[in-house]
Amino acid sequence: MSTSFLSRRALAYGAPRVPARLTATLRPAMPLTARRPSERPKRLHSHFLALTVTGLLAHALPGSAHAQTPTKDATTLDGIEVRGVRSPLDRAATGASRLDVSDRDTPASVFLVDRDTLEARGVRSTQEALHAIPGLVVAAPPGHGNSVTWRGFSGAQITQLFNGIDVKYASIAARPVDAWIYERVEAIGGPSSFLYGAGAVGGSINYVSRVAGFDADTAGVMASAGSHGSSVLAGGINRQFGGATPSQAARLDVARSTRNGWVDAERREGWTVAASLASRLTPTLTHTLALEYQNEDNRRVYWGSPALETGAGRLFALPGSVGRNYNVADGFYGQEVIWGRSLLEWNAGTFSRVVNTLYHYDALRDYRNVEVYRWDPARGGVARSGVLQQRHAQQVTRNRTDWQRAGTLGGLPTQWTAGLELSHNRQTRFPQSIGGEVDLVPIDAHVPGYFFDIPGTAPGHLPGATNRVRTVAASAENLTQLGDRFALMTGVRHERIDLDVVNHRAPTATSPARWPRDYTSTTGRIGLTASLPQDANVYVQLSTAADPPAGILSTAGFSSLRDFDLSRGRQLEAGSKFDFADGRASATLAAYRIVRENLAISDPSNPGQTLPVGQQSARGLEATLDVRPMEALRLQANAGWVDATLDDFFETIGGTPVSRAGNRPTNTPSRVGNLWVDYALSPRWSVGADVRAVSARHADNANTLETSGYGLWGAHVRWRPTPQFAVTLRGRNLADRTYVQHAIGTQMVYLGEPRTLDIELRGTF
Repeated sequence: MSTSFLSRRALAYGAPRVPARLTATLRPAMPLTARRPSERPKRLHSHFLALTVTGLLAHALPGSAHAQTPTKDATTLDGIEVRGVRSPLDRAATGASRLDVSDRDTPASVFLVDRDTLEARGVRSTQEALHAIPGLVVAAPPGHGNSVTWRGFSGAQITQLFNGIDVKYASIAARPVDAWIYERVEAIGGPSSFLYGAGAVGGSINYVSRVAGFDADTAGVMASAGSHGSSVLAGGINRQFGGATPSQAARLDVARSTRNGWVDAERREGWTVAASLASRLTPTLTHTLALEYQNEDNRRVYWGSPALETGAGRLFALPGSVGRNYNVADGFYGQEVIWGRSLLEWNAGTFSRVVNTLYHYDALRDYRNVEVYRWDPARGGVARSGVLQQRHAQQVTRNRTDWQRAGTLGGLPTQWTAGLELSHNRQTRFPQSIGGEVDLVPIDAHVPGYFFDIPGTAPGHLPGATNRVRTVAASAENLTQLGDRFALMTGVRHERIDLDVVNHRAPTATSPARWPRDYTSTTGRIGLTASLPQDANVYVQLSTAADPPAGILSTAGFSSLRDFDLSRGRQLEAGSKFDFADGRASATLAAYRIVRENLAISDPSNPGQTLPVGQQSARGLEATLDVRPMEALRLQANAGWVDATLDDFFETIGGTPVSRAGNRPTNTPSRVGNLWVDYALSPRWSVGADVRAVSARHADNANTLETSGYGLWGAHVRWRPTPQFAVTLRGRNLADRTYVQHAIGTQMVYLGEPRTLDIELRGTF
């Protein structure tokens, strides 16, 4: 392993501490036997089918090692202890590439929230984990999933994956999941279609589950209780079997969470279970079967609060409505998700590895709610509408094979990956909706009726349409070292997408009985990294993306896609990643510009028709900082600024197209910042604080209404009676601020959680 300038200097002077960077950039003989975290064997399940895995064959390159025999006159020197401090920049960039490459050497903005960080910050769900990503805001109204806005884009333009799997329905499928079963969260800013397929103009996020491993036998428990009737009980265990050199490892994680909610009568119960078995079939062949089960049951779901407009164009929650729930008494949202994965990994020698992943996903989601509430000043009450009973039944089956190889290219050290992917995504929707206003209820309403008392509603589910999306994709990546200072990373993906929609109801001009559509796209990335002295680098990259112009392919209808090809996006990004303060601190800085073209917009000449000529763009800056000014104190911060614009966009108002060119997209703040401070008072006691600030956001495309910015702060105190146990008392939103987390049109706002306190016990064995 080569050492940096600072490392060589420290060793030359006998310093007991090796600063910063401990990993080297790519070398010709870099082994591939050490698995990256995301490539560990993972899980298998199927609700209806058993997954089978075939053997993979490859040619292994021979290698040899030569041991040195000590001479008779060898002298034993006094031992010197060298303590290494690994920079966060030297972690594997598993969410940004399938190559063996670190964050530092990846020409892109890469963010990783590891297990230690999740626990230290008391992260309860995947939604809260995303605050670690600069410039990102997220909310989770029931019909929106984890609604992410990042780099000026939102919805389907941000790909959310689970263990690298995209079910092509993140706007709903990525509902917040309890954090206990996750090992880490990864993210890459900007287009990443070359990795994950159509979508991901603004970025991609990957939630990675805990799986069985051969590192150690471990066990852990966690219990918490807090405000609004919240509680969590969770446990996990990893065990190895098979003698001194274990041939099998098994892991089981289970978590149950409950919450009464801070609004009237809202109740939630969630279960998450993850089980996996890793087997060393031969010294070079490892297989993992994994199951994962998620169940979320929400009673009388909170959809938002009626909004009131001030004379200054600000939207806020109607006075007297905060904490009120205007959904029907039997309002419901629930989902049951079952995953199964089979992962086979063959280390075919020092320079080559083959990984095959086969998975099946099965989800059932149910809604039964009155979802829209509008303040009617003339009648002095809240008008309710948006009656919807809906069911989604979705199944996804996919197989992906990746081949990775290291060697030389024209005498230069290089790495390659090549992948082939086959996917089948099927989703049937069962909608039952009632248009128009239902009734008027008072502001202080407590139990405003029952769903099936509304005229026109009836129990049962009738299918509306089935969307089948078949994908075939081939991809490749390369990293070549150009001398001692420069490295070139490239990636490309070509895919064909076949969409087949079957209408189960009476055909119409805008919804025929059946219609097919196919798409092809080629996307890629090219990036150049230059290493600088003092463990720093600079990079520049160009990446492209393709995504559906309107809607999501797994739910899209004929009218939104009939005249459109995939939208195209491109990004130019430049940045730097560096360590400083003798290895006690690291930072990143990135500047970017993204342009997305061929959006579906209203035709100014033909009201009611759409054109694929719209454009949206964003430019911005993102920065992160992680510093330990002293051993007991750690400061972490991130910040993002974005100037997002609807460059060419028409909105239909009263049947007339109106240009919104130059306006900012809705729910997109220009500034977001986070700060975390942790201080160890003693080996047993520590304290910490956190601050989050979000600027104002527009609630409409006309940019005439906006929601106020907000600042939140929290604090915690932690006691460790033993090294294995920790008790934490934590407060969130301690100023008890009422704030708008997400604007739902111009008539409703979704409010964030008020002040909460909880106490948590964690133990490891």
